[in-house]
Amino acid sequence: MELRQLQALVAIADHGSFSAAATSLHTVQSNISTHVARLERELGVQLVDRHGGGLTDEGIAVVERARRVAAEIDACVADVASMRSELTGVVRLGMIGTTARWLAPLLLERTAIDHPGVRLVIGDGTSSTLEPQLVSGGIDAAIVNLPQSSPDLTERALFEEDLLLVVAADHPLARRGEIDLTDLDGLPLLLPAPGSTFRAEIDEATRAQGVTLVPQAELDGVRLIASLTLRGYGPAVLPASGASDVLEGYARVSVRGLPRRRVGVVVRRRGRASAPARAVLAILDEVVVANLDARHGLHAPTPR
Repeated sequence: MELRQLQALVAIADHGSFSAAATSLHTVQSNISTHVARLERELGVQLVDRHGGGLTDEGIAVVERARRVAAEIDACVADVASMRSELTGVVRLGMIGTTARWLAPLLLERTAIDHPGVRLVIGDGTSSTLEPQLVSGGIDAAIVNLPQSSPDLTERALFEEDLLLVVAADHPLARRGEIDLTDLDGLPLLLPAPGSTFRAEIDEATRAQGVTLVPQAELDGVRLIASLTLRGYGPAVLPASGASDVLEGYARVSVRGLPRRRVGVVVRRRGRASAPARAVLAILDEVVVANLDARHGLHAPTPR
């Protein structure tokens, strides 16, 4: 089994066809076909459905492993370079959108100063989309809502943030400044999608108080919820970072009884992060600590 065979299969998974895979790898389609055919003969299975164009179940399993192999090779190269006092390489970091808005610029700036040879690639997403990317090796670490559920990942809390009700300024609750959780009973809200960590935390708190939330809509992604709320589609419970840019005509209202959202960094349980990734994670901790501000709803994590 050769690395270029695995690279060819991953390229097909990423780009959808042999020809597109060849373009992405700067080669010709016949080379991609040859690499995949040899890999299939060696493993004794069909990896690509030539009629449908997608991967077979076996192909998907091989691609998941191949991504991890590629990540380990990149980490090996970066580690050796760091031993020569040359911290270089690419670090791919995923962030939930609301956190990325304030944390990504700070992290990019500090990394460029401390380690100019490290290229930081940041992609945003939801916890539910970032965790599978991390498990498969597509990214080196992710900043997500905690707790996460994958046995393949390990987590560390970074901060906690208050949950606030964001409503139009002419809403009856906007004038009160602070309300009780029971005031949300029966109020139509834009809510996180069922099954998400954020929704689970809200549901647990409301059940304990006998409060029934009415979903006006259920959406995957706090940033999407915040955007729709600020365009007049309905009130929502948002974390402090998602409600930081409340516009004129809207109000942030504290809600007694809601828990804080816990945000942390997760990495793969197996394998060791590359030297550049370890350096970026160290900077991440320092940047977060330096920018926590209880006045804006951002707090140090409480021990659990």
